[in-house]
Amino acid sequence: MRILLVEDDRALSLAIAYRLRKEKMTVDCAGDGHAGGLALTDNLYDMVLLDRMLPGIDGISLLKRMRSQGNNVPVLMLTAMDGIQDRVIGLDSGADDYLVKPFAMDEMMARIRALSRRPARWLPQNTITTGDLLLDTERMLLRSNGQERELSRREGQLLAFLMHNAGQVLPRGIILDRVWTDTIVEEGNLDIYIHFLRKKLEEAGSACRIQTARGIGYKLVAAPTEQGG
Repeated sequence: MRILLVEDDRALSLAIAYRLRKEKMTVDCAGDGHAGGLALTDNLYDMVLLDRMLPGIDGISLLKRMRSQGNNVPVLMLTAMDGIQDRVIGLDSGADDYLVKPFAMDEMMARIRALSRRPARWLPQNTITTGDLLLDTERMLLRSNGQERELSRREGQLLAFLMHNAGQVLPRGIILDRVWTDTIVEEGNLDIYIHFLRKKLEEAGSACRIQTARGIGYKLVAAPTEQGG
């Protein structure tokens, strides 16, 4: 899971980031609303931890801007303002949950887990996700860790098929039948396209890998393993 933490209290930010990374999450930190807005423009996140009182652009204003732009990523608002009306304003502005400072890290993690179990409504319908990899099937755009790579139509179709069946070994014949539906193609072309996709996954810094099942075909895995090639 990739999380954006927007918090101007440096000590608290360091403590939260440490706990999140200990839980094997990727964390980007922003110290004010402006930096948080830039991060949201440049990257895709699974969740945002957003302080309400921020220098420059405050948390409520940043949240409203996100929602007005169609960004529906789950937001957990962090604030010392614990009045009922304060919570109402935060939730009405688009926050998914509200955590009052000071808080226990265990409670924060429980709320993050609860939000992560909700359906991924913030992703457009033309996207497929596997691990840290997102494929925009309309624009044929591969995204991972803030990096983007354009794909050809055939590369995109091949990657989409692999992602839809992530973790499963797909025989060469099945891949050719499902991806090259509109033309007759030599088997060697599949190996060439696999080579292209491996290179683009590597360039984007994705942990996803296309592994060779020798004598059978290929499979996409969310992280590299000892086996395969």
